[in-house]
Amino acid sequence: MELPRIEIEEDRGDYARVVVSPLLPGFGITLGNSLRRVLLSSLPGAAITKVFIEGVLHEFSTIPNVKEDTIEFLLNVKAIRLRALADRPATLVLDIQGREGEITAGDIQVPEHIEVVNPDQHLLTVDSADARLHIEFTVEMGRGYQPASQVNGLPIGTIAVDAVFTPVRRVSYRVEPTRVGQASNYDRLVLELWTDGTIGAVEAVSRAADMLLQHLRLFTSMGRATAPVLTRGIGAGLLISEEQYNMPIDDLDLSMRTYNCLRRSGITTVGQVLERTEEELLALRNFGRKSYEELRQKLAELGILPMTAEALSVGVEEELEEEEEAEEEAVEQAQPEAVAEEQAPTVEAEAPAGPAEEPAAPAAEAGRRSERRKKEEKAPAEAAAGDGQEEPEAEGEIDPRLAKLRELKRQLGEE
Repeated sequence: MELPRIEIEEDRGDYARVVVSPLLPGFGITLGNSLRRVLLSSLPGAAITKVFIEGVLHEFSTIPNVKEDTIEFLLNVKAIRLRALADRPATLVLDIQGREGEITAGDIQVPEHIEVVNPDQHLLTVDSADARLHIEFTVEMGRGYQPASQVNGLPIGTIAVDAVFTPVRRVSYRVEPTRVGQASNYDRLVLELWTDGTIGAVEAVSRAADMLLQHLRLFTSMGRATAPVLTRGIGAGLLISEEQYNMPIDDLDLSMRTYNCLRRSGITTVGQVLERTEEELLALRNFGRKSYEELRQKLAELGILPMTAEALSVGVEEELEEEEEAEEEAVEQAQPEAVAEEQAPTVEAEAPAGPAEEPAAPAAEAGRRSERRKKEEKAPAEAAAGDGQEEPEAEGEIDPRLAKLRELKRQLGEE
């Protein structure tokens, strides 16, 4: 199936036209209608919800020295578009003194986290230089539309305003047929939207899709066993399976001291360990820093906890030490065998005719003894024919371990 592609045909900031195709039959309407509803009703925004006008008790009063009445002024206030940089209420102030003429939204004093997007919005007209006005606006965050009738319990002199929180003014979509291969019943979705300028049109589509995704994700886990997420302790933020959570500490292969400290404290599973903080674990009786590091390393080896840099360095050092010990042990074992190999030709040359005494082998392996016995039986003939010089053994009759010892002898001689 061909995956849909998104194309932004036009983007003017507050207007965008987005095309998605090819979609499976029926998905054009499904996605278009879902995005439209979320864009118009669910995106958060900031708006003025209450207004206090000094000297005015209710919306049917007149404002002294102002051409517009209170209701007309409130309609102009409702058209102010605000961009909030923080999700908290704010109070805007408009003070007019010794000034006449047009007053716009740009004359309002705003805090640093509020921005007036349309500062040219007309508010009122002062017809006297002696006019003195003090107006306060309450800004809140919300979604969709909030009518003034839903705001109750306001003090006298504070007037509720119809609040339009949604930053999207209009959304339209249409579904067109498109072709994929030989099939012509696929959908092509064309989405157009207009915003108030507080948010970009393309960004609005992205936020709406993200909101839909968050809600649809709730259905993806239906019928599945969800892994618990630890919220505290040394495993805070880890997503582990139920099997790992209930794993007994017996399976960690801890030292007896560390194991007994945990058991005496009532800690019997890996989950109980992960839910303890470092301070809580170190506070256990006889449980010190060495035990804590051992515990973390065992959990890291199982992939439950991330491997720390210290644990990685310790592991590398241990591997190097083990390799050095293995090399030293191999050299120590090779030295006596090499000496015995040097003495073997002399014994063979001096041996009398007839059955020879079997030399003591350095290792009690039956195969090697058998091979040595064959060599000793051939020793008298080889000594007589070669005047004390050892004949080279036939190919295929050399013991692999003997060949290895000879190689080690040669290397030791070169060193």
